[in-house]
Amino acid sequence: MSSNATFTLPSGARAYRLRTARGEFAVVDSPVAGGIEAKGTVLMLPGFTGSKEDFTQLHEPLGARGYRTVAVDGRGQYESDGPEHDEAGYAQTELARDVLAQVAALGTRVHLVGHSLGGQIARAAVLLDHAPFASLTLMSSGPARISVSQQQRVKLLRDALGTMTMAEVWAVIQTMEPPEEVGGPAVGPGDPQRLRSRWLGTRPAQLLATGRQLCTEPDRVAELAAVPLPFHVLSGAYDATWPVPLLDEMAVRLDARRTVIAGAEHSPNTDRPLPTARALADFWDGVLTRPRTPRTDP
Repeated sequence: MSSNATFTLPSGARAYRLRTARGEFAVVDSPVAGGIEAKGTVLMLPGFTGSKEDFTQLHEPLGARGYRTVAVDGRGQYESDGPEHDEAGYAQTELARDVLAQVAALGTRVHLVGHSLGGQIARAAVLLDHAPFASLTLMSSGPARISVSQQQRVKLLRDALGTMTMAEVWAVIQTMEPPEEVGGPAVGPGDPQRLRSRWLGTRPAQLLATGRQLCTEPDRVAELAAVPLPFHVLSGAYDATWPVPLLDEMAVRLDARRTVIAGAEHSPNTDRPLPTARALADFWDGVLTRPRTPRTDP
């Protein structure tokens, strides 16, 4: 795989293809810092138009807190294989089963982190089987479909992909505004050429299918609240995709820890990685000592 050629790896990290029962997935796997007691393993799922590189700046500070971190490209994202044109291959249940296979391949329970679209896929995986997970963090990921303004952005992208190549769509994006995930930037470290390479590596069918999911996702918070896992709802102080008050309400319904990262928007992992890493590690440290009782009346 080509991660080393296109994005700078964190110190000590390895880029490789994780072999699972459902195929191979490109990952960046970063160890616990030397001399630090290992506390657990974290699996991080990126958002719409994103990739594993969106978590680059979290690996080292989380390793220093005792957590091995594994960031993954989902099916059809950047360096993970997937169908070019078959949208059925990207049904949410299929993507959720991929996550369960990834955890099985890692061979240990994980703290699951999903950013934006990745949060909704993470939720679906937990609802299929919560046993492989030690906790769930929904990062800038809301209870149901995205806001009307963001639905309009997704529709524009879907319409463009229906008539243009990925390279042509990228060229149009550059004339309009900086490269941006629907709902806010989630580009991770990298210059424009590297970001273009990531865009061209993503399968059009993945964007079409997951874009539709973002616009139609039902509210499954009540289902999730009944799962006996610790939850964390983390976001920036502003979010155009799911307004912050909506995320606040979701945290209450989940009886979840709630963190708002000052000075961050839709992508606190790239906007303010150090306070984001601190908040994540503080939550996981607490999980070790404070189990959660599931709610039955959300």
